[in-house]
Amino acid sequence: MRFLPRLVVLAALGIATFLSWRLLLQSTAIDQGDLVAKAEEDFTLTLDTFLHVQQLRKKRLRAFCSRSGNATTLPKSREERARLLSSLRVSTKLDLLYCQVPSTGVEEWQELLEKLEEKENITVPVLLPYPRRHISEAQLSEFNLTEVEAVLASYTKVLFIRDPFQRLISAFMQGTGSSPSFSSFVQDVVDSGPHNASTTWRPLVSLCQPCLIQYDYVVAFGFLRQELGHLLRRAGLPADSLLPEFTDTQVQWTYSWLSEQMFSELSLQQKKQLSHFYCWDLSAFPFSSSLLTELLSTPET
Repeated sequence: MRFLPRLVVLAALGIATFLSWRLLLQSTAIDQGDLVAKAEEDFTLTLDTFLHVQQLRKKRLRAFCSRSGNATTLPKSREERARLLSSLRVSTKLDLLYCQVPSTGVEEWQELLEKLEEKENITVPVLLPYPRRHISEAQLSEFNLTEVEAVLASYTKVLFIRDPFQRLISAFMQGTGSSPSFSSFVQDVVDSGPHNASTTWRPLVSLCQPCLIQYDYVVAFGFLRQELGHLLRRAGLPADSLLPEFTDTQVQWTYSWLSEQMFSELSLQQKKQLSHFYCWDLSAFPFSSSLLTELLSTPET
């Protein structure tokens, strides 16, 4: 019995140490702009935290762009602009620009924009040096150079991000491609190269050109409802009554478990190849919990 108090003390110290490390890891992730550590809690994203996280995400993105050598100026050639801007969509009524990336929550975002555009009393007064187009949504690549420059200077620009490995799993689960197994699907992906890849799994940096487009908001999958609520209110648009039922928080939980299962099906070489395939995304965005992140600095063999 004389050892019982000592055991109680040791157990209490162990629990305290565990909780301290957990809080440290969570605060470190948030300090990097990653909210995934808070997904397991009944977490309310305050406006101050939202703005702080946005600053951190954009700071990380600027640091990436300064060392990556990606395009930072609009090309004069219409063909080259069309290639770079092919995934960018604009709402001319709401003065919003966003990058259309599958499986990042953009589908619910488009549903929300449709509801907002149907409301006749909603207008966002932005002065543009060209006649406003009477269309609800268009591709940015359809605009001429003067119009593109005006849109980029005045519209609210939104980028949706998600762990690239989860995007890849989503593409496989949706039946994209003809590979019978996840391992063979991954091999087809890495063999295609990032620039020739399908838009379903192409790296975000390649699709959305975040070094060329100065995005105002970088919105993470897993917290769409809270982040978009703050975003829309700051843009002067009604939010609470029109926000759809986002399922990304529940999906994030499912994919966290699924990611570990499907990651174990891959060879070490495939894991390294995937990390190399998505190296720009892993460097540009705060995917601290991605299974690919720890392999980022490992040489590919």
